[in-house]
Amino acid sequence: MTEAGIVFIGPPPEAMEGMGGKISARLLAIEAGVPVVPGTTEPLKNYDDALETAKKFGFPIMLKASAGGGGKGMRLVFEESELKSALENAQSEALAGFGDDAVYIEKAVVRPRHIEIQVFSDKHGNHVHLGERECSIQRRHQKVIEEAPSPINDAELRNKMGECAVKVAKAVDYVGAGTVEFLVSDLDKSFYFLEMNTRLQVEHPVTELVTGIDLVREQILVAWGEKLSFTQSDIQMIGHAIECRVYAEDPENNFLPSPGKITRLRVPSGNGVRDDGGIYEGSEISIYYDPMISKFCVYGRDRAEAIGRMRRALQEYEVGGIKTTLPFFREIVEDADFIEGKLDTGFIGRWQERREKIVATQTEKDLAIIAAALNSSKNQAVAPSLNQEKQSRWQQAGRLALHASRL
Repeated sequence: MTEAGIVFIGPPPEAMEGMGGKISARLLAIEAGVPVVPGTTEPLKNYDDALETAKKFGFPIMLKASAGGGGKGMRLVFEESELKSALENAQSEALAGFGDDAVYIEKAVVRPRHIEIQVFSDKHGNHVHLGERECSIQRRHQKVIEEAPSPINDAELRNKMGECAVKVAKAVDYVGAGTVEFLVSDLDKSFYFLEMNTRLQVEHPVTELVTGIDLVREQILVAWGEKLSFTQSDIQMIGHAIECRVYAEDPENNFLPSPGKITRLRVPSGNGVRDDGGIYEGSEISIYYDPMISKFCVYGRDRAEAIGRMRRALQEYEVGGIKTTLPFFREIVEDADFIEGKLDTGFIGRWQERREKIVATQTEKDLAIIAAALNSSKNQAVAPSLNQEKQSRWQQAGRLALHASRL
């Protein structure tokens, strides 16, 4: 298209091809000297091949679609009895989603953080990283909350991961904005290359907020042939930013999509608040597209201030007519583990388990209160008058509830 006078904003096709397949990306990372999760570099041939490979690395293992993205074609397998069905499901999902059923195996990293590095390259051979984003809070292997910097906030780790991310960008002569993703162990701060997304990602606003750099503008200038407007030494991460991906999904029903018409919309604004959304009252949320309706971000001088600002803003955010993930976010920003920065890719699963126990405990307490109220009412009962006999059940229930509330 260059001959026709058209310039595409983004990396060259060769870079997208090299990093578009997870297996080819792993090979390129290995050649560049970047650590990768132990795994295969060829697609699995069949179940027997998968079983032999899984036993070689040891369970648990992760099955991944080579052409995958967005969490599709991935299965975590804890033991041999789960492997056959997991392989079939991963291949089927990969074929339906990407037209390619190639699947490979990686050794599963237990309770890792998912941290990514924003990279930027120009056509003059300059490659820079702009720090990290914490992306560990996920459902169905897809991010729902991101923040920059990571709560780990380790300058040495940031520099090491940044250097590796730049190596990956150089390996494919990258141009434009891209993201290099890693799995990070909290135990020893070891990290492993996961994949490279050859595009500007959904969560890029948090990087813009802490670096002060307009990444979209920079992409356009780089595509035009300009040199990067900054060097590595210019990059500073100041303050803290958090993004919630607001989805038209029902968090009380396993985050299933909630299509329909938006009947009410109130979006917070003000200092340190940013909403990248394209909806309005009367918008129709279709079943045919991604259900994300907004990238909602806040900025603070530190993480505590950012969390506080997000709490207040989420209370003001209103979307009527459909279910959204807003109630879920309101609970997460009050969660002790989130506040303390104890994050990994299994965060939501554990949070749901804790929540279910709390709900069950509260239900037991409520039943005990009702039983006590009934027993107290029975013991204190006197011979009913004629008027009492004529009381409706609704009146009796109301008095009982009032009595129970005073216990």
